Amino acid sequence: VALESTYSPIRNILGLHGVRNEKDKKKERLREIAYPLAKADIIGFSSMTNNADFTRAIIKEIREINPKSYIVWGGIHPIVFPEDAIHSVNAICVGEGEYPFMEFISLFKSGKDYTGIKNFWFNLNGEIKRNGLLPLNKQEDMNQFPFPLYAEDEFLFKREKGFFPMTQLDFFKFNGLGYHTIWTIGCPYKCSYCSNTTFLKNDKSYGKLRYPSTEYIVNEVKNVLNKHSHVSTVVFYDDSFMSVPSSTLKKFSELWREKINLPFCVMGVIPSYVKKEKMKILIEAGMIRMRMGIQSASDRMLKFYHRPNKPGLINDVISTIGSFSDYMIPPAYDFIVDNPIETRQDIIDTLELVYSINTPFTINPHALNVYPNTVMEAQFEELGLNPKDVTASNFSHFAPTFSNILLYALTLFKPPRRLFDYMLKYVKPLLEKQTKFPKLLILFRMLYFSKRVYHHVRFMDFSIIPGRFWFLVWKLGLIEFWKKVIWKPKFRER
Repeated sequence: VALESTYSPIRNILGLHGVRNEKDKKKERLREIAYPLAKADIIGFSSMTNNADFTRAIIKEIREINPKSYIVWGGIHPIVFPEDAIHSVNAICVGEGEYPFMEFISLFKSGKDYTGIKNFWFNLNGEIKRNGLLPLNKQEDMNQFPFPLYAEDEFLFKREKGFFPMTQLDFFKFNGLGYHTIWTIGCPYKCSYCSNTTFLKNDKSYGKLRYPSTEYIVNEVKNVLNKHSHVSTVVFYDDSFMSVPSSTLKKFSELWREKINLPFCVMGVIPSYVKKEKMKILIEAGMIRMRMGIQSASDRMLKFYHRPNKPGLINDVISTIGSFSDYMIPPAYDFIVDNPIETRQDIIDTLELVYSINTPFTINPHALNVYPNTVMEAQFEELGLNPKDVTASNFSHFAPTFSNILLYALTLFKPPRRLFDYMLKYVKPLLEKQTKFPKLLILFRMLYFSKRVYHHVRFMDFSIIPGRFWFLVWKLGLIEFWKKVIWKPKFRER
């Protein structure tokens, strides 16, 4: 089951995307969600830390309705903060759960003792049993995974209506015309803000890239297309897609063109792995969009974030990506904003980098979030700062400072150098007293999103623009027409 999508273009422009309506936190709304769930013998939850409080509130309601329900909590939050999650439920999964959960279900159904299963912690009437961790799944294990369900026997919660079978139109509301998936697992980086630091504490092998075969991921997508012909773009949310060796990417490219031949997007790109050869392979396969984390152009801040920063690396990578701009939607670059320890010069360094980009691009600014049990949490505690005080309410809720407005403005136009230098005079660090411009921030966010929508429509990519309108676009055959007549991957002909 899933909760109703709260996506709204207007809320996104206002910086409210991701904030759940306060009405959902009221007891009657929580009870409405919890009551049908409480009828089950076993209830499973999966959530990230951002949604942990909301998950916990639903669990509390279920407990009041049916204290006998057995509740298991999985996902990122129980892995990075197990000491928090275990006290709300009967069991948590603290590692990769594909095989351990199958074992748990089998033993639970047969009435046998399941409390020794590894990758699980169990809450035995207040006594916590912490079992060890299994070795990470290998490729041969991952090749045996069943394909993820997509629009099959799923239910959606709608306010004041309860749970209903999820329809194809509901999926348009969530995902537009895109299919979102992950091929690779693992990341070689140890960024201080990332939960990857916790994964690496559990098993150093998490720094190595693991993935099922190219045949597996292509067959997964083919399985979706056989059932859901509306899918027009595939989105890979891997942490480090370009870490895959060139030889494997070549095999993926050949198989993708032969069996899928759809545009796709890569949302996890690490700068040091961007090579012209890999870009060429992926563009030939059909990549039309990519997203790369930069986070900051300040050497001081990159050291704080534990991000590798070879001199000239980012500029060289941006230049490499820019050489393929004719074949892609402008790439999106991630930046962390509203960090209270940033100095004026740190912010200027980032703005100077953005100003220097001469090829089409967009940005994904993220307000600073500090997650529990990460290296960054310890960093702020060492500085005498409460991590909760420096954490934004959500990624999209930025302070309406002049520097944040200027960051958006630079994606729309490049002012003359003298005017830009004049603008930089008004840049101040977050905690310094300064004039705020909330209405101006909304205006530039609106212009920024309008430009992004234009580029997505130009490539007929509706993978991150949810809405039922795109169902009509697909139904009228405009997507297929674009693919066959307009979308000519000329790069393949070079």
